[in-house]
Amino acid sequence: MKRILLPLLICPACLPKEHPLDLSGAGEQAEDIVSGTLSCRRCRRRYPIREGVALLLPEPEEGPWGGQWKYEEAATVNSYLWSHFADLMGDLDAGTAYGDWAGCLAIGGGRAFDAGCAVGRLTFEMAQRSEIAVGCDLSVAFVRTARRLAAEGRIDFSLPLEGNLREEFRIELPGHWQTDRTEFVVADALRIPFARGSFDQTASLNLVDRVRHPLAHLYEVNRVALAAGASFLFSDPFSWSTANTPEEAWLGGTAGGPYAGRGIDNVRALLEGKDGIIAPPWRIDRQGSVDWKLRSHHNHFELVRSRFLAASR
Repeated sequence: MKRILLPLLICPACLPKEHPLDLSGAGEQAEDIVSGTLSCRRCRRRYPIREGVALLLPEPEEGPWGGQWKYEEAATVNSYLWSHFADLMGDLDAGTAYGDWAGCLAIGGGRAFDAGCAVGRLTFEMAQRSEIAVGCDLSVAFVRTARRLAAEGRIDFSLPLEGNLREEFRIELPGHWQTDRTEFVVADALRIPFARGSFDQTASLNLVDRVRHPLAHLYEVNRVALAAGASFLFSDPFSWSTANTPEEAWLGGTAGGPYAGRGIDNVRALLEGKDGIIAPPWRIDRQGSVDWKLRSHHNHFELVRSRFLAASR
């Protein structure tokens, strides 16, 4: 974890109160903290840094729960690597999703934050427009993979071709990309371990329908964004499911209740200031959809239509 992040960190277990974290026992290489412990003075919780990965979860030693286990598996990591970077490999089956999303990002900024970064493509794109871009994800495997890609600039992986046959791939990031401007941490997008107003550019892609409390996620991303001079890229397919989110917490997809109707309309209204939940309100500058793909094997792909909002204030 980069030392530059230390002044921004807060204890995720103490939220909504914001208490700073102290570093002890640090082992460092240049400006990278490769080992150590972050501690909260108030609640006394301790958050380890292992092999450069900061575990900033309220209960950092708990393992993955429920369906989260699949995101630690190599097959899932490889599928997401293909989804994020297949266009850079010149794969004819690749879509243009991440290039399209990148085109919606604000140009220029100080610090950027990518909630639910997976293996990091949007974080890398944000880093080309910021002084530093931070991605967070619950998956340790995703975060380790993204950090390795940032450090080495390339990674090899394989996917099923057919049956037991496999196809080999190599990702090589563009040489001009500022990968040293990225950092990836293990954190919960419902309890973001950064202080209020830490970032002038924020993003949440394909996440709000996967968290237990979607409104809390929007509130948290809003909290860490600057009150003025900020941008926010939101995108989601709104695949509501009770496996991830209780129906009463959905922000769309129901005929009645406070968020009846379509998710994109409700999220837009919330960002624009409905009921004063998200404040200061955002101005929606652009709205549309992006199609992105996940590959299972050579003859099987999942196509997802994600509705996006690009906002500023």
